[in-house]
Amino acid sequence: MTTITTRCPHCKALNRLPSERINDEASCGSCKEKLFDGMPIEGTSDNFSTLLESDKPVVVDFWAPWCNPCVGFAPIFSDVSKERDGEARFVKIDTEDQQALAAQYRIRSIPTIMVFKGGKMVDMLNGALPKSHFDQWLNEALTK
Repeated sequence: MTTITTRCPHCKALNRLPSERINDEASCGSCKEKLFDGMPIEGTSDNFSTLLESDKPVVVDFWAPWCNPCVGFAPIFSDVSKERDGEARFVKIDTEDQQALAAQYRIRSIPTIMVFKGGKMVDMLNGALPKSHFDQWLNEALTK
């Protein structure tokens, strides 16, 4: 049985989850909140490939804490992830902490937003957008 480790978006505790339960309604072992409830999930080299196997589209924000546009876009990404709970999984990957993932996906500018379906990238956006423009882009990307 393979497992992934994911950080709870509520209390930040690490949780180990069997890979075959990635599509279930898993709860945090510490705070008992849902692990996949519309809040962005922290993507790491340990859990990202399993997250891409989700039966839902996966929207990924490659960002860095020193990047002002990334920091400004973060609340927009979080708001949209809450509004679209159940429609897609939202993942944030810190390119400073996850340099191997940034290199694997050839991230050259941040923020970079990618949409995956069935483990394959279907669309990509470089740069931060206002919420209305991000919503419009995401609507188009999710229909691909």
